[in-house]
Amino acid sequence: MQSIELLSPAKNVETGIEAIRHGADAVYIGGPSFGARAAAGNSVEDIKLLCEYAHLFGAKVYVTINTILYDDELADVEALIKQLDEIGVDALITQDLALLTMSIPPIALHASTQMDNCTPSRAQFLERAGYSQIVMARELSLDQIRAIHNATALPLEGFVHGALCVSYSGRCYASEFCFGRSANRGRCAQFCRLAFDLVDADGKVLEKDKHLLSLRDMNRSHSLEEMMDAGVSSFKIEGRLKDVAYVKNVTAYYRKAMDEVIQHRSHDYVRASLGIQQYTFTPDLARSFNRGFTDYLLHDRTRNLWNFMTPKSKGVLVGKVSRVGRRSFIYNKESEYDLHNGDGLTYFDNDGRLQGFRVNRVEGNEVFPLKMPELSSGTLLYRNEDHEWEALLAKPSAERRLPVSFVLSEISDGFRLTASAPVAPRFSEGRVETSLDFPMAIQSAEKPQVENIRRNLSKLGDTSFIIDEVAIETNGERFIPASVLSDMRRKVTIALEKVLQEFYKSHRDRRRAETLQTFTGQRFSYISNIANAKARTWLLARGAEDVSPAFEIRQPREAQLMTCRHCLRYAFGQCPKETGHRPAWNEPLSLRLPDGRQFPLYFDCKNCEMQVLKPE
Repeated sequence: MQSIELLSPAKNVETGIEAIRHGADAVYIGGPSFGARAAAGNSVEDIKLLCEYAHLFGAKVYVTINTILYDDELADVEALIKQLDEIGVDALITQDLALLTMSIPPIALHASTQMDNCTPSRAQFLERAGYSQIVMARELSLDQIRAIHNATALPLEGFVHGALCVSYSGRCYASEFCFGRSANRGRCAQFCRLAFDLVDADGKVLEKDKHLLSLRDMNRSHSLEEMMDAGVSSFKIEGRLKDVAYVKNVTAYYRKAMDEVIQHRSHDYVRASLGIQQYTFTPDLARSFNRGFTDYLLHDRTRNLWNFMTPKSKGVLVGKVSRVGRRSFIYNKESEYDLHNGDGLTYFDNDGRLQGFRVNRVEGNEVFPLKMPELSSGTLLYRNEDHEWEALLAKPSAERRLPVSFVLSEISDGFRLTASAPVAPRFSEGRVETSLDFPMAIQSAEKPQVENIRRNLSKLGDTSFIIDEVAIETNGERFIPASVLSDMRRKVTIALEKVLQEFYKSHRDRRRAETLQTFTGQRFSYISNIANAKARTWLLARGAEDVSPAFEIRQPREAQLMTCRHCLRYAFGQCPKETGHRPAWNEPLSLRLPDGRQFPLYFDCKNCEMQVLKPE
C-alpha cells in the first residue's frame, strides 16, 4: 500500500506542534537561515522540540534550506545541516545543487519546487542526483503528474492548498529586479500582488489599476483521490507565514478529507503517521484567509484562476445591505454565517476597491459599526475576520493520542510494567516497547484489585497517549498503593516517549547515492540559479559546456522576469487558440506600474505561457 502524507507548514515550533496535533503527518519549518521565507526562521533548539513531539506519532519534520547559496555562506550551511541531522530532522527541502557536494551527513534531500520540477526528465535527473522526494511545480495537471510518476521511483509531493505564485517557482526574478529582494533568497516582495495598467503598443490603457497578476488561492480538497491515483504521496499545504489558527483549521480539514479517501481505498493507501485526533470545532476552509479558490490547472485551464479586483481576502459572503442609517445599517442574510460583535466586514466601493470596517455590535439584522462606512442599499457584505471563530481557535482545539498497551507482571522482588506502542506503517517492526522494574514488597490483596489497578494505569491524563489495553499478569490478587501505580505509569510513559523518539531518529530515510549522469554539451543559463562555485563545478565536472551565473549574481541584458501559465490573452478573451484569430488589441502589450515602469509581455502560445520581460 502507498503511504499518504499530509504535510503542513510551521511558522514556528508552536504552530508545528499544533499542525501535528490537528492531524499532519509531517511539517516543514524554516531553520535559522537559508529558507525561502526569510521572515519565518527558527532556532535549532526549537526544531529539536518539534522533532521530539512529531516523532511520538511517527510524523516527520522537514527543514527548508531552499534558497540559492553564495560562496561565503557554504561553510555555515554545512555546519547547520550537521546540527539539524544531530537533532533528528527527517529531511531537508533544498534548492541549491551545492548541497550535493558538501561534507554533510547522509540526511535525506528533497528537491524544492524552487528547482522548477515540471517534467519527467527533470524528475529522472533529480533521482540520479540522489534526492529522496520531489516537490512538483504547482502548475502541473493530473496527466503531467502521472507522467512524472511513471518516470521515477521517488515519492512525489504536490501542493493542495494555499497561496499561488503566478510564475513558476524558482523562475521569478521580478522582486530582485525591481526591489533588490530575491525570491530565490527568501525575500520576495510580492510584485505579482501589485496593481498595474495594461498598456498596448500605442500606449492605450486597456485595463486601469488592476491586480493583473494576482491569482486566487489553491484548493484541491475535492481532488485528493485523483491526485493519489496520479502518483502524489505527499500533500502540501502552503503557508509558512500563516498564523496558527489558519494552520489548525486547514490541517484539520484536509486530515478529515484524506482519511475519508484512505478509509474507502484501504487496500491501496495508508496514512503515513499514527494517532487519533479529536477536535473542538468543525473545520471550514472558507473561514480562514483566502483570496477565493481555484484548483489551478489540475484538470484544465479555467476562468477562475485570478482575482483582478484585490490581492486581499474579501472573506465569505454574509449578506446584502437593505437600509442605511446614520449610525447603523440593516442587512439581509444571504449565507449560513451569522454576524458577531467584533467581526471584520468588507465590501467593494463605487470605484471597485475593497474597503473594510469593524463591527461594534449586532442586534438581529441591525449592525452598528465602530465607524460608519459609506454603504448603500444593495451593497454586498463579506466577513474576512470572524471574531468568534478566531476566539475558538485561540483555545486548545484538538488532541492527538497514540494508543498504547500496558502489561503489569509480577517478578521475584516486585513488579514489572511494560508499555508498547505501534510504529508508523512504513516500518516492518510493528511495535516498540519498554519495561521498567519496580522493586517492592509483594502484598496479597484481601479483595479483588485487578479493575482498580487497570483503572489507575489507564489514567494517562495530558500525555500523548491513550490506553488501548491493560493486561494484569500476577500470581493472584495483589495490592499496590495508588500512589505507586501512578508513579509506575508516569515513569513508563516517559520511557516510552524516549523509545519512540529514538526509534524514529534512528530509522530516518537517508540520502540516496548519486548515479552517473552527464550533461555533455549542455548550457545552463541564469534560470538554473547557479550562485556559487561548488554548484558550477559540479555541473562542469559532468560535462556541462557553459554555466551562466544566477540572476542575483549578474543580471543578463535580456531576461524573463516571470514565466506564467496564467495568461492575460486568455483572461480577456483574446486567446488565439480559443477564438481562432489574432487578438483584437494592438500588441505588444506591457504591464505598467504607477511609477511609470513598464514590463513587456510575450505570449508563448505553443507552451500556453505568458512571460513578463525585463524592460530594455
